[in-house]
Amino acid sequence: MLQQINNEKVCKFLDKIISHELAGVVRYTHYSIMVTGTARLSLVNFFKQQANESLTHAQQAGDILTGLGGHPSMKIHHIEESNNHSVENIIEESMNHELEASKLYIELLNEVKDKSIYLEEYARSMISNEEVHTLEMRKLLRHFV
Repeated sequence: MLQQINNEKVCKFLDKIISHELAGVVRYTHYSIMVTGTARLSLVNFFKQQANESLTHAQQAGDILTGLGGHPSMKIHHIEESNNHSVENIIEESMNHELEASKLYIELLNEVKDKSIYLEEYARSMISNEEVHTLEMRKLLRHFV
């Protein structure tokens, strides 16, 4: 038998996820504008897609949060601006953002494991999604190593 989830705690995790994903929208939109060099044309579309996906992820987390009776804050996670817009730096920052997102989804998974099949599967699918993004970033970085 499944245990009952702690709605308040789960909503706090989801709110952190929303905040982080919304920061991703800003981050990736900024990168799509700032990226330069020979890879610009392909990376602009890549970063625009990442921004759109971050927005979708924030909306998904928000729908779950409100479904649990929570109210999402309007906070956006702090975004560090390095002012270094080399392609290598942008990709490294992106990879760090994706790794941080994975950690947030893992925290959620640990909270809901064996308590909610739906939330457990949601967290697992999001972790998988973030891991794929991290692998893509690592492939992009090979050019610079």
